[in-house]
Amino acid sequence: MSETFKAVVIDEVDGKPQGAVKAITLADLPDHEVLVQVAYSTLNYKDGLNVTGSGRIARRLPMIAGADLAGTVLESKDPAFKPGDAVIVNGWGMSETTGGGYTRYQRVKAEWLTRLPAAFSLKQAMAIGTAGYTAALSVVALERWGRIQPGDGEVLVTGAAGGVGSVSVALLARRGYRVTAATGRPDTHDYLQRLGATGFVERAALAEKGGPLQKERWTGAIDSVGSTTLANVLAQTVRDGAVAACGLAGGADLPATVMPHILRGVALIGIDSVMASHEKRAAAWALLAESLDPALLDAMTEVRPMSDILGLADAIMAGTVRGRVVIDVTA
Repeated sequence: MSETFKAVVIDEVDGKPQGAVKAITLADLPDHEVLVQVAYSTLNYKDGLNVTGSGRIARRLPMIAGADLAGTVLESKDPAFKPGDAVIVNGWGMSETTGGGYTRYQRVKAEWLTRLPAAFSLKQAMAIGTAGYTAALSVVALERWGRIQPGDGEVLVTGAAGGVGSVSVALLARRGYRVTAATGRPDTHDYLQRLGATGFVERAALAEKGGPLQKERWTGAIDSVGSTTLANVLAQTVRDGAVAACGLAGGADLPATVMPHILRGVALIGIDSVMASHEKRAAAWALLAESLDPALLDAMTEVRPMSDILGLADAIMAGTVRGRVVIDVTA
C-alpha cells in the first residue's frame, strides 16, 4: 500500500470551496471500521456542485469529494465484511459529512456498505452510481404507488440526457412503459431513442411558467429538475397519477399550487437516495439487475481518469455531460 495517494479534496480557496487533486495518506481518512481500496467512483450533479464550489455540499473542510465508490475491502473491524469482499457505497453523507470516493483508499462504516450485486462488475456499479440508483428508486416508487401500469399512457422523464434521466428512460422502457423524454439538446434524441424514448418534449416548454392545472398528459413522471419544470409536470399529470421528484438541477424552489393534488389526486413522491433504507436500496438494485440492459448501460457510459475531474465538474454544471461518467481513481 502506497504511503501517499491521490484524492480530490475540497478546501477553502479565496473564500469559497474548491476541489483539487492532492496527495494524501491513510491518516487523512475518517476513523471508520472498514478500509476499502477504491477502484471506481462516478460523476453526479452533486459532485459537480461540490468540486466547482457552486453549492456548499461539504459540511466541513477539507473534505474528500465523491458521493459514490466501488472497491474491495482491505481491512474490517466488523465481522460482516472480510478482506476481498467487493462492495459499493452510494450516499450516506459521503463527500458531505464524511470522506467520499474520489480517492484510492477510503474508510467507511460497515452499515453503509452494499455487497456488489452479482449482476454487475465494479465498473458497471459505478456506471450506475447514485444517479442510476436514484433512477431505480424512482421507478420503484412509481410502481409501488400502484396506479401506474406499463402501457397506460405516457411517462415523462425530465433532464432525460443526464445521468438520472438516461437510466430512468432505459429502465422504464425495458419495463414496458411509453417514455417521453424532456431535453434541451436535440442532438441527444438518437441517443435517447436507443435507450427507449418514443417521444420528446422541449425542455424550454416546461421551464416557462404555466397555469396550476394544464391539459392532462402524463400518467407518471420522474423529475430531476425541480422548480418551474416540476410545477408544470404536476399540472400536466393525469388524475391519480404520480411524480417522483429526485433532483433540483433547475432550482430548489417549487412555484406550484395544491390544485393538482386536491383536484386530480396527483401524488408528489420525494426520492432521497442519500439516506435511503437498506430495504429501499435492495429493491432498487434488484430492479437494476432485472431491467437494466448491460449493453445499454455500456452505451451511455464513458470512463475518465480522476485527473480530469475539474473539467468534468464544470461540464456537468454546464449541462453538457451525456449519460454516465465512471471515474477511474487509479488514473
